[in-house]
Amino acid sequence: MTEDQKMTKRDYPEAPLVGVGAVIVQDGKILLIKRAFDPGAGKWSIPGGLVELGEKLSEACEREAEEETGISIEVLELINAFDMIDRDENGKIKYHYVLVDFLAKPVGGEEKPNSEVTEIKWATHREAKAMDLTRTARRALDELFGGSVS
Repeated sequence: MTEDQKMTKRDYPEAPLVGVGAVIVQDGKILLIKRAFDPGAGKWSIPGGLVELGEKLSEACEREAEEETGISIEVLELINAFDMIDRDENGKIKYHYVLVDFLAKPVGGEEKPNSEVTEIKWATHREAKAMDLTRTARRALDELFGGSVS
């Protein structure tokens, strides 16, 4: 995580934050991570994070995937773009992300989770749908695999 990202106010932001996610597929399996921090702490998700100033979406996706997993990827195509807006018990916006998910393939590196990730796992579609996924990861997988992960 860069200094800019550490300084970015993620909860109760003043404006939406732009994030990217990588659905990394190899040999019929998807690379999933277990998140260490909110939103989604303790849940399985796809690697991803915030876009840095001056960075293209695909570059951010490749950087974030490698930072979180140790795996270098090649972005193949856009899967979807959507809003994630979470409100607290008082109705105030706690999180607001504009998320852009990409299909990707691994091209190198070795699995090595960083401090934002507690576990890494390769899972089939069937295994993934039985896991405790974040709703944004579930949405990306549903989009890619035609709703088979819900």
